[in-house]
Amino acid sequence: MILKAIIIEDEANSREILRNYLEKYCPDVTLLGEASSIKEGLDLINKNELDLVFLDVEMPFGNAFDLLDQVPERSFETVFVTAYNQYAVDALNNHAAYYLMKPINIDELIKAVNYVAEIISKEVDLEDKVLTPKIKSVVGKITIPQQDGFQVLNVTDILYCKADDNYTEIYLENKKILVSKTLKYFEEALAEFAFARIHKSYLVNINEVVNYRKGKGGSVVVSNGKELLVSASRKKEFLSYF
Repeated sequence: MILKAIIIEDEANSREILRNYLEKYCPDVTLLGEASSIKEGLDLINKNELDLVFLDVEMPFGNAFDLLDQVPERSFETVFVTAYNQYAVDALNNHAAYYLMKPINIDELIKAVNYVAEIISKEVDLEDKVLTPKIKSVVGKITIPQQDGFQVLNVTDILYCKADDNYTEIYLENKKILVSKTLKYFEEALAEFAFARIHKSYLVNINEVVNYRKGKGGSVVVSNGKELLVSASRKKEFLSYF
């Protein structure tokens, strides 16, 4: 599929290198424009229907996060291109589908473009479909430790789990249980069931997802009406469940 893209980068040399790489190695990317500042970048975003934005992190008078905060409703994916690796965790957890370090590695650039193309293709394919999760709900129980023993829960009754430092909040239809276990523990304990890690903070029961919304990283709505963020870097894995 053809991806409509722009480049937002304050260094002219870096824009030229990325442009040339895209033209030579990523023929499915069509560049609609380039910007050298946050203001110019916002203008391009507002004037075009985009699939992909290549975005430098550090720019004069702000950074990539400042720009993205000004576009709360967005359907495009973002690939960060930067020389500063200290932003990687925040970028991948909240904003970016992919993170490229300068100088750009051609193979990594191709991977980034292919990753975004797969996400968008899957989103389009799932529109207006009757969805059935590929992983069926498996009947089972899990024990939840308590001070005076343990509680037994039916796995299918869990809507989602939320990280709270070294604790996990388990959400059922009408109540919440706080457990002194990490979210990673429950991710592993529920691995054979229909649960997906959609964010550093959320593990969701796939069979309780009733709505998926594009924008930012994306989000899902579960059966109790709660909306949960989907990290851009976990979107492809989540969509693969359907």
